[in-house]
Amino acid sequence: FSFSKIWIYLSKLFVRRKDLTSARKLLGRAIGVCGKEKIFVEYIALELALGEVDRCRSLYNNYLKAMPYNCKAWLKYAELESSVGEAERCRAIFELAVSQQTLDMPELLWKGYIDFEMEEGEGNKARELYQRLLEKTGHVKVWISFAQFEGSEIGKGAAEARSIFEKAYGRLRDEKDERVLLLDAWRVFEKAKGDAASVQKVESKMPRRVKRKRMRTDENGTELGWEEYFDYHFPDDQDASASNLKILEMAAKWKKQQAAMDEDDSDDDSDDE
Repeated sequence: FSFSKIWIYLSKLFVRRKDLTSARKLLGRAIGVCGKEKIFVEYIALELALGEVDRCRSLYNNYLKAMPYNCKAWLKYAELESSVGEAERCRAIFELAVSQQTLDMPELLWKGYIDFEMEEGEGNKARELYQRLLEKTGHVKVWISFAQFEGSEIGKGAAEARSIFEKAYGRLRDEKDERVLLLDAWRVFEKAKGDAASVQKVESKMPRRVKRKRMRTDENGTELGWEEYFDYHFPDDQDASASNLKILEMAAKWKKQQAAMDEDDSDDDSDDE
């Protein structure tokens, strides 16, 4: 039989009878037969309750050999090492985890790693992790979290947090919804850490929300009718558009002047002949 619940119920029966040897043999056999996640979790929970940390480590190693993509398993393994005061082992596990090519919930793993370093008081290590994560993903939530980290007691302070908000705002210029989320978080930060001038600076960047209509279509391009949606008009974008228009106008004027000068030169050459 391969149903994990049956294996687990039977192992619990052995535990109630205080027959740990049989319980272990059964769970080991269950892993060999079906290798379900629930069985690994149950077996580790048993050994943890018995205080058998080395047995837990061995089980986690087998667990992760079978499921190297499983972020919850990596996180639990790291938490085990942290709970017994093995900070370096914990870091080594996190490093091995984030190096995996395929992960089912990488954001959970990176958050766990960063939280661990912050709990250890390792601000520089946490900062390095944020920087590494931003090389992999430019998600707005990572930028916000990084800025909030710098604005916390373990970070470099409000000035550094603002610098990150500014950098994120520039990087997310083409992503309207993400820019709104960023500005909302930035405004909350300034209200808590800044002054009236810094709050106003962020307020001046806030967009105007405009209701629009667009045609909905299905996978084949068939029109399904009109729907309403909200678009955002950012003051910065309007200023940039006006600046670009001015540049184009200046370029057109310069081109016209050049053409006129070339025409005058041609007339002079004709007179000389």
